[in-house]
Amino acid sequence: MLSRIFIKNFALIDTLEVSLHNGLQVITGETGAGKSIILGALRLILGERADVKSISKAEEKSIVETEFSLNNQFKKFFIENDLDYEHQTIIRREILPSGKSRAFINDVPVTLDILKELSSKLIDIHSQFETSNLFTSEYQFKIIDGLSENKKLIEEYQFEFSEFQNLKNQLKKLQVQLSESNKESDYKKFLLNELEELRLDDVDYEDLQNQLSIQENADAISENLAHILLRFHQEEVGIFSFFNEAKSKLSKISELSSSFSELDERLDQSFVELKDIVSELENEAEKIEINPENLALLSELNNKINALLLKHNVSEINELKEIRDRLAGEQQGASELESNISEIEENISKKEKNLQILSDKLSKNRKKSVPVFVQKAEGLLKMLGLEKARVDIELQSSQEFNAFGKENIQLLFQANSGFPLKPIQTAISGGERSRVMLVVKKIIAESDELPTLILDEIDTGVSGKVAEEIGNLMREMSQDMQLIVISHLAQVAAKGTHNYKVVKQDINGKTQSTIVPLSEEEKLNEIAQLLSGSKITEAALAQAKELIG
Repeated sequence: MLSRIFIKNFALIDTLEVSLHNGLQVITGETGAGKSIILGALRLILGERADVKSISKAEEKSIVETEFSLNNQFKKFFIENDLDYEHQTIIRREILPSGKSRAFINDVPVTLDILKELSSKLIDIHSQFETSNLFTSEYQFKIIDGLSENKKLIEEYQFEFSEFQNLKNQLKKLQVQLSESNKESDYKKFLLNELEELRLDDVDYEDLQNQLSIQENADAISENLAHILLRFHQEEVGIFSFFNEAKSKLSKISELSSSFSELDERLDQSFVELKDIVSELENEAEKIEINPENLALLSELNNKINALLLKHNVSEINELKEIRDRLAGEQQGASELESNISEIEENISKKEKNLQILSDKLSKNRKKSVPVFVQKAEGLLKMLGLEKARVDIELQSSQEFNAFGKENIQLLFQANSGFPLKPIQTAISGGERSRVMLVVKKIIAESDELPTLILDEIDTGVSGKVAEEIGNLMREMSQDMQLIVISHLAQVAAKGTHNYKVVKQDINGKTQSTIVPLSEEEKLNEIAQLLSGSKITEAALAQAKELIG
């Protein structure tokens, strides 16, 4: 329930503060007194765009503050948004001279999205020409689901539908990723196969180059080794013969003089090393085998490696290994994508089955409630002067799930007899809209816990018996909710539990608007003035008393 409104420095309002109550609150006042200004301020609480032009004193900030009496059902919202829950919750909007605006819930700064989410659960402002939401599927489903007692069922369905949509979005993203991956998949797979075929982990590139060089130059190497070995082993003129002769003579000299002993030992050591070198040369010479097949294999392997080094623009085998491992990882990633897609598709299938069960239940309940809605709506419309009006709700199965089930809805209307029912947005006239919306609000109020409803002059254009019935209907609605009505009708004002008047006056040479609560006597005079005009007559007072009852 909206229990207090405080407005400061907003348009023609210097300071305004008013307390509100349960039941039917009726606000009256002359045209131009400032009723629309109060509504404009309240729309800021609903998160509408702030306009710096609304600031009266340009050097001061503008403040709109509302206080609501909440029950514990709102605790969940406060917990989810990390806010302090208070039974008396204050929502405030400030417009700074710079044009920036700020929003607060119980003095905690919040975003406009959070402000809108909470305030939309608390206030519903409906002006004379604001009936477009009546034409939306969302609103029409709200009407019939309220009558069908589908509240918990629709919440369960919409939770499942939200997860279903999330899964479909995930699936779409993964499918796009897989598609992009598959565009280059064949080429990358070819590159990976090329690298894997070479068994790079088993290749010693330096050894490969050495073996290839030996095979390519085997004749020259063999010829030179043979010549070297011949020079060592040739009898009488070979290196070993000369070395043995020199060693024998140096040994004799060392016997004659100890100063040559060290040189003799060094020559012995050199001779041992020389023999070892020659022995290894002999071994290498024996290994050399001219093998055309081996040369071809080595050349082929070397050419493939060099081609891949050039192809991938790298210079080392280790870099080729890194490329191979990356390509292998990408192939594994594609496999994981396919696995994830398969899993999500399975979950989507399960969700579809659950949604089908829930949507069938929703549809069954709705179809039972359509005749109830038709009976109530047509009865209320007749009461409000639309004796010939007919309504119906058409439910049609759809191929796809939507936010409200697996069906579409169409509210049908016809104000005149002898003509077919048509979708309400094409069949309803301006003079009928407000009364139809009032009927709809009344039906919703009976089946659902509505927030504070503010009706802004939706009774314009009616009078007499219809005006009386509108007043009765509003008083009846106020038993289920807090109803705030801005009206020019005496018949409506007479039904008010509490009455208020918006007045405009000059204070210190400046026009200002404010709102004042009316006493019983002031209420009587206000109703009489609505009936007779500026001059209150005895007849008007008598009629006003009769209307109040």
